[in-house]
Amino acid sequence: MKVETFFENFGQLADAPNGVQKLRELILQLAVQGKLVPQDPNDEPASVLLAKIDAEKERLIQGKKIKKNDQLPPIGADEMPFGLPQSWAWVRLDELCHDWGQKIPDQSFTYIDVSSIDKDRGVISDDVKLLNAANAPSRARKLVEEGTVIYSTVRPYLLNIAIIDKKFSPEPIVSTAFAVLHPFSGLLNKYLCHYLRSKTFVDYVEAEMTGMAYPAINDAKLRKGLVPLPPLAEQHCIVAKVDQLMALCDELEARQQKRQTVRVRLNNATLEGLLAARAPEEFAAYWQRICDNFDLLYDAPETVGRLREAVLQLAVQGRLVPQDPNDVPVEVLSEGAEGEKGKLNGGIKTKSSLLGIVDKQELPFDTPRNWAFGRFGNTAEIISGVTKGKDLTGKVTAFYPYLRVANVQRGFLDLDLIKELEIPTGELEKYRLVKNDIVIIEGGDWDKVGRAAIWEAQIEDCIHQNHIFRARLYDIGLLPKWVILYINSSHGRRYFEAASKQTTNLASINMGQLRNCPIPIPPISEQRRIIAKVDQLMALCDELEAKLRLAQAAGSKLATAAVQHLTAA
Repeated sequence: MKVETFFENFGQLADAPNGVQKLRELILQLAVQGKLVPQDPNDEPASVLLAKIDAEKERLIQGKKIKKNDQLPPIGADEMPFGLPQSWAWVRLDELCHDWGQKIPDQSFTYIDVSSIDKDRGVISDDVKLLNAANAPSRARKLVEEGTVIYSTVRPYLLNIAIIDKKFSPEPIVSTAFAVLHPFSGLLNKYLCHYLRSKTFVDYVEAEMTGMAYPAINDAKLRKGLVPLPPLAEQHCIVAKVDQLMALCDELEARQQKRQTVRVRLNNATLEGLLAARAPEEFAAYWQRICDNFDLLYDAPETVGRLREAVLQLAVQGRLVPQDPNDVPVEVLSEGAEGEKGKLNGGIKTKSSLLGIVDKQELPFDTPRNWAFGRFGNTAEIISGVTKGKDLTGKVTAFYPYLRVANVQRGFLDLDLIKELEIPTGELEKYRLVKNDIVIIEGGDWDKVGRAAIWEAQIEDCIHQNHIFRARLYDIGLLPKWVILYINSSHGRRYFEAASKQTTNLASINMGQLRNCPIPIPPISEQRRIIAKVDQLMALCDELEAKLRLAQAAGSKLATAAVQHLTAA
């Protein structure tokens, strides 16, 4: 691809995943490689420009405006990351810039720290502090002037880079977290800013920085970095072209965000109408609207998640498949519930019925005629798991595989990493999981509480820790997959969110709250029909998501290939 072809396909490349960001990176890389604007043989070459810079540097040293720096090593061919046009030259950053020294503030001053940077515009924001000398931070030391470029050397990958674009009063002093780079007159500060943001310089800095929590590059290493220096006239052309293309990127980005906002609103409005529809013809109309506008509503993998949520919500409300009047109603199922619970409780009669719900205000929605709601604790035996760290002295113990919170995801189990836990051998039967047990997260981050999956007996003699509840359904015609659909639906999640004890970042539910959870109970034959329909629709969602990801990958591959071809040295 030629640069001309690149410009012709600018909008198409922007539509690739992270396309605008890749375009911005490509623009900068083409600019600093001398491929963005044509060279003019009449321009004064960089070699002449360097001679003028040396003369200016000497005048400033003689006038005691700046200090003479140590001699830098010559640039080796192996240091040059790519070839340059004939009129350009590779120069170390320290040969093109100087600082203004440091001082301890002795009067009121304008303090500029990293938070004062408007990194998107590359200038100083209005968030600067006016301080007196007595309140000066220990890092307030470095002097700057109008036109100076400041570069944050702490976590430099954040690209906190800006030009001091105006005179400040009182005098400005910046944090020692910045490298102060005041260009000599042969280097445009905007061209320098563009280069400092380019992949070439970012790669250099990342290779030289040290530290883990707060990685940084020191000033000496930074100043040894190479800069591709074009003729001064070409620098002006490059800056103008980069500014023009970056403005076009801003416009493309704004359009994409507007399109995405409209798409999300349309998607939400359609799904909300579908979920709120009561009459069959109204429901059918909204569903047809989704089918007719499927490509518009679902053009990215992340948009499919909302559809999955809607499918689950419709399923657990009894609106995904039609009811059959010949199905055995819940009232008949409930008659066998007490006997089944009695067997599991050693023949002792339980006082609560299967339904166990008196206040209809607890119910999240109205059920179809032959459905009912029951307390979860009246449909299953629920226990907590093993508490880690118990005293095992004098007991016969063994190690068993166990489920942790990380293993239980929403609707499936992640068994890639299974750890073992030591418990008394006599407790194995109490905590051992059996096929079709439901495992439910007790606490953690807000989105983890109530997360549930079905145990399929993948591992022999597997137990569970105390942050996971185990529910074993009574034989009353309630299917584990149905319970999982409800618990993981928006209705189930809202119940656990409302019932849980919450702190700033964590939440948890107790045994009582889990047992009190209202569970809708359709006829068992309808449960099977709903589960089959959900599986079918989720498979379609999976297929759609996979196609969208393939399309994104193809677009990304095309954009990456274009970038590599255009920036090849």
